Amino acid sequence: MPPPLTSIRAPAERGIPISAIEPMFSGFTKIVEERIRKAQRNGQFDNLAGSGKPLPLEEDRHIAEDLRLSHKILKNADCLPPEIELKKEIERTEELLCGMEETAEKYRVLKKLNFLIMKYNSTRNASIQFEVPQRYADRLADRFESGNQKEKEV
Repeated sequence: MPPPLTSIRAPAERGIPISAIEPMFSGFTKIVEERIRKAQRNGQFDNLAGSGKPLPLEEDRHIAEDLRLSHKILKNADCLPPEIELKKEIERTEELLCGMEETAEKYRVLKKLNFLIMKYNSTRNASIQFEVPQRYADRLADRFESGNQKEKEV
């Protein structure tokens, strides 16, 4: 049988005065403080990693205060905004493209790269002058023109 609801409610709701609870917390606080002082006397806080150095504070002043906790949780879970994930995928695709020789596969990867750039530009609400330009469009046009000229010569 579940316990009566009166035992689940807060102490003040159960008729226990707050003044009766405060000494319990102050007694707990005293125990904690005494243990900390004892550890200090015994030197347990000496030679800790980072001792004497400033605390590494995260730069999150640019994030609204009510969103900081959610951003921290997402960061700890390695979750990135879709825009940043797209940008990273664009960088990986560019690196892959740099190491490839001129083949049909390189053209396929180039099409993928340009699609990713187009997708990235469409997700951002920025002026067109700040868009990331698609890659290698001029080189492709030159290649196709030179390829067509070679076919005509043959």
